[in-house]
Amino acid sequence: MSGIKALGIDVGSTTVKIVGVDTEGKMCWHILEQAEPRVEDQVEQFLDHARQVVGTPGRIPLVATGYGRGLVEQATRSVTEITCHAKGVYREFGHGGTLVDIGGQDSKVIGISPEGKVLDFVMNDKCAAGTGRFLENTASRLRVPLDRMGDEALSVVEEVLISSTCTVFAESEVISLIAHGVPVASILRGLHRSLIKRTVAMIRTVGIVPPLMLSGGVVLNPAICRLLEEETGEKVVLPRYPQLMGAHGAALFALEILNDGSQVS
Repeated sequence: MSGIKALGIDVGSTTVKIVGVDTEGKMCWHILEQAEPRVEDQVEQFLDHARQVVGTPGRIPLVATGYGRGLVEQATRSVTEITCHAKGVYREFGHGGTLVDIGGQDSKVIGISPEGKVLDFVMNDKCAAGTGRFLENTASRLRVPLDRMGDEALSVVEEVLISSTCTVFAESEVISLIAHGVPVASILRGLHRSLIKRTVAMIRTVGIVPPLMLSGGVVLNPAICRLLEEETGEKVVLPRYPQLMGAHGAALFALEILNDGSQVS
């Protein structure tokens, strides 16, 4: 695919993504996989794929982002995930607003100006209760497939209050609710509500500037979108590829390097 002019790779805690863009910055190629124990080897495999598609990556700029960006020794430059997510989402929608990114191991809220610049942000990478891991752990406990959790949660109106703000204690609370015969769907709705309330607290720290834009793999869960709209009173919008916004933003920075050698940080 000779149209690829720049590459961006996002080495996350649960997934690894690489995106190629053409001369106009349009996403024209990507790979997304679950992160493997030896991420360094996986990154090299991704770059091998890129070599097969566009030739040696060293001939075109490659920008790395994500928590593991330091593992990409072949990168032309590395850029923070906050900056790359804002870049990717702005390219997708063409306007500013408030971006909520919920990943497997962290979550972040970013205020983006009408010109696409980062105005403010808050990030949670210390507590799992506001991340996808919170849902993943409880899905395993409830024996509900992760990709069915959202639909199950939305299948009922009744929900139980999950009072624990810690993942470990919340799991204990779930066990107690099951023992008392509380329907699984009601527990799931309560779990989603708990995650959303933590997210809304972060949103209020940054401030809501419509529209409320979402990214990250967790936002593919329909209950996340529905309950976030309920809690904020704002309509949420999703990009075509929510999980690829960081990698796309990185590729756009790489394209700028190709075009004019601009500095990014």
